[in-house]
Amino acid sequence: MKKIWLGCLFILVSFYLTLISLMNLFPMWIAFPLLLLSIIATIQGYTNRHRFRGF
Repeated sequence: MKKIWLGCLFILVSFYLTLISLMNLFPMWIAFPLLLLSIIATIQGYTNRHRFRGF
């Protein structure tokens, strides 16, 4: 559960950096991949814990 809250916080921070980059105050080439990676990492961390790992 802690990973999901950490992932949501990471998404919010990277979204804020993306908004700042749209105002040309932060480089876009850092902000957009950071947002994409944070979304992917959060979704992967949530779906990975419900996987059957065998006996």
